[in-house]
Amino acid sequence: MNVNRPENKVRCAIAIWLLSAVVGVTVAVIGYRLGLWALGALIGGAVTLGVMGALMTMTFCRTDEEIEAARRENAEIEARRAKYRAADDDVKAHDGGRPAPVAARPVVPTVAASAPRPAPAPAARPEPAPVEQAPAAEVGTRPVALDGPRAGQADDLKRIKGVGPKLERLCNRLGFYHFDQIAAWTPDEIAWVDENLEGFKGRVSRDEWVAQARVLAEGGETEFSQKVDKGDVY
Repeated sequence: MNVNRPENKVRCAIAIWLLSAVVGVTVAVIGYRLGLWALGALIGGAVTLGVMGALMTMTFCRTDEEIEAARRENAEIEARRAKYRAADDDVKAHDGGRPAPVAARPVVPTVAASAPRPAPAPAARPEPAPVEQAPAAEVGTRPVALDGPRAGQADDLKRIKGVGPKLERLCNRLGFYHFDQIAAWTPDEIAWVDENLEGFKGRVSRDEWVAQARVLAEGGETEFSQKVDKGDVY
């Protein structure tokens, strides 16, 4: 078929694409029969159709003018390549075929690092002068105390309401053994005893020891002392 005529070129392309379509369908069917998925078989057939149609169209359906133009283009490309190769040969011949010398790297003199200066020692902070605390002012006035009970016999201070065995021993350590001692305490002395009864501060004022001691020092009885005498308390 003479493809130089336009109508023949179109017919050639149609025939080739029809043939490629038949081959593509055949490939798809064979792939599906061999166990490929339907989508995979269709893709294989489509690729076969496109590649085969394009290659055969470029091979069999080109006109003489297209073939001649392709030849001229190839000849121009080869001519340019030959020109570039000749230019490279001239450069090599001019340089004697030796590679260009590589410039030497400048030598940078090394400078010895100076030893680091020692950090200055931190200045010692002056110690703050100790603050002298003034002694706490003593509350009240200490009552007159005895070194021991008179005639070696102490009064039963537990007969005073608010004085238990532990408080009685504490009073004895402070030098208080008798009712008349407690009965004679002044307000300042009461304040001192209230402050110095460790663990029982304020008991003298709260339980009114002085009033009870006055009654007991005169030989009288209180309701609480009667209970103690009967053994109802301790």
